[in-house]
Amino acid sequence: MATGQPTILATSGGYKPGDRTRLEFNHLMHYAVELSGVAGRAPRVTHIGTASGDQRWWAAEMDQAARIAGFDFSHLNLFTMPNIEDPEAHLLEQDVVWVNGGSVVNLLAVWRAHGLDGILRKAWKSGVVLAGVSAGSICWYQGGVTDSFGPELQPVTNALGFLPYGNGVHYDSEVRRAPAIHKLVASGTLGETHCTDDGVGLVYRGTELVEVVSEVKNKAAFRVTAGAGESVDAVAVEERLESRFLG
Repeated sequence: MATGQPTILATSGGYKPGDRTRLEFNHLMHYAVELSGVAGRAPRVTHIGTASGDQRWWAAEMDQAARIAGFDFSHLNLFTMPNIEDPEAHLLEQDVVWVNGGSVVNLLAVWRAHGLDGILRKAWKSGVVLAGVSAGSICWYQGGVTDSFGPELQPVTNALGFLPYGNGVHYDSEVRRAPAIHKLVASGTLGETHCTDDGVGLVYRGTELVEVVSEVKNKAAFRVTAGAGESVDAVAVEERLESRFLG
């Protein structure tokens, strides 16, 4: 693929209300395509909606947004069976794989049952840009916090691990997220954890964080690490990472 190196864009965004449709792709989705380096043809983008059960109504909304964006767009569904005969060959032909939100725990279980974890690693290594929002962000890391089990946030520590960090999403809009991340980092359940406000994305080349971008002004990312001390607040150190506005 055109990137020439493994690339991940992990986000808490990517969508906006449309002018004539309910949904359009926002700057983060378009930036994922830009990162792929594709030129001279429509970008090939595949959406994976496992985390929300491959909802067909959502796929239809995405199709409309893709038409407006000019993408060569497809879906890899796993419910009730894969809709593509050879998912590996299909994904390796893509410029971008975009993973939607929902239950990251269910996503991981279903992907592993179908061997998609190994296929996505191969795609990442080959230069296909891996991107996504919420559960579609956390999945690329070692873990994070999730409401997959119920309203009370709980840790997930068995994500794909392509990136050697934890991940926190919706950091500014869901008030329980930051305290939960701090507690888990302080206890050592999560290691260094990278978090995004709504509308923010983190760009990794290989496993190195190289850029913070945003489709909303004055939003940021945060790096949470363990420090010294006895209280939770004292041992979780939060560093604000300013973003580059894409608009």
